[in-house]
Amino acid sequence: MSNHQRIVSVLNAQSVASNLTVKGWVRSIRVGKSITFMTVNDGSCVTSLQVVLNPGMDGYDNVIRMGTGSAVGVTGTLSPSPAAGQAVELHAEKVTIYGGVDEDYPLQKKHHSFEFLRTIAHLRPRTNTFGALFRMRSALSFAIHNFFKERGFVYIHTPIITANDCEGAGEQFRVTTLDIVSPPLCDTGIDFSRDFFGQATQLTVSGQLEGELLACGLSSVYTFGPTFRAENSNTARHAAEFWMVEPEVAFANLADNADLAEDFIKYLCRYVLEECQEDMAFFEKQVDPGVMGRIRAIADSDFVRMEYGEAIDRLEKATQGFQYPVAWGLDLQTEHERYLSEKVVGGPLFILNYPKDIKAFYMRQNDDGKTVAAMDLLVPKVGEIIGGSQREERLDLLERRIDEMGIAKHPLSWYLDSRRWGTCPHAGFGLGFERLIMHLTGMENIRDIIPFPRTPGHAEF
Repeated sequence: MSNHQRIVSVLNAQSVASNLTVKGWVRSIRVGKSITFMTVNDGSCVTSLQVVLNPGMDGYDNVIRMGTGSAVGVTGTLSPSPAAGQAVELHAEKVTIYGGVDEDYPLQKKHHSFEFLRTIAHLRPRTNTFGALFRMRSALSFAIHNFFKERGFVYIHTPIITANDCEGAGEQFRVTTLDIVSPPLCDTGIDFSRDFFGQATQLTVSGQLEGELLACGLSSVYTFGPTFRAENSNTARHAAEFWMVEPEVAFANLADNADLAEDFIKYLCRYVLEECQEDMAFFEKQVDPGVMGRIRAIADSDFVRMEYGEAIDRLEKATQGFQYPVAWGLDLQTEHERYLSEKVVGGPLFILNYPKDIKAFYMRQNDDGKTVAAMDLLVPKVGEIIGGSQREERLDLLERRIDEMGIAKHPLSWYLDSRRWGTCPHAGFGLGFERLIMHLTGMENIRDIIPFPRTPGHAEF
């Protein structure tokens, strides 16, 4: 194990200690006539540890010339601090400089815009905002696994490389080892039978279809991993690579699905309020005043359930104008989703039973012949964060819908087999992990939620 302590542990203990070592990066140095103060942060918490430097210390002149961002190790005595706002301070006896910085170091002691920090994404984890953000991302990942473990779900791994398009939108990244300058050809175009997998393959847009297969044997499963969409959208809500949480439950209907999603979101809200208090307080103060109250309200509320038809009626009667048209049979846009969650309901709500013509082939058809058992969970400031459905378990209706949509059956033979033998009702949903974090922190751009965002024109690192 390491021979130094994490600053969060030191600050939480608040006990006097000698020969204590911390390691991290310098946030500031204030040189005085008789004493110098240095703050050090190691990324374990928002708060930095104040270090007191005595001019008689070995190497003092080199230490006070260090710039903000230098990597150091400090050994000394931890003592109560006479200054307000901090319980303890470290009186340095030895400072080791691991790596200095020069005047070109882009992170100085001043405010930096998120736009600027996106240009140096490799350095932004050293800032308070992104330190708090990525700790929150880690904590939420743990909470997600914990939620499903407590409920007896089996964690599964679905393929990253796939030959199917779950969403049917065709916005997938091709995976190939063929010569892109002179690929082998056949009568229909590129001959993918000569590719690595013997067929055309892509990066997955969802693990849902494979998740259904595992649920129809393990009952309750979930997957949590990266997904990819080649959607050329330069918006604050879209990224080409993002993470999805996708549970799938056998013998469940749409109401069960919505109940699970509601329990899930409430659990995560309570978790961050209880386990990420310092980071949440930072976002409340620096990013989005009121975010903690909003999350607490979600954790304590009953989510509204609204039929798609009623949602359209509410939008058509709205006094405010919308950029995109509103009519039965059209999908909801972000502006519509936010209006419904912020103005109509004032909190989270499920929109249920969408027109079948705007939804995927696998969604269960309702008895009216016009809608499917689909749901979206909408939340203020973000819009949709969960989309799900009861899956069509009836083989004849599923095959008919596939034919209606002009989808080839043969590549889905394995999927149809699950309806051919031992079929059962089942349901599931997908949660956009980054959109959830946006909602819980008040951050407004998905490029700031992912450590190294992949968006049109950008694939650095």
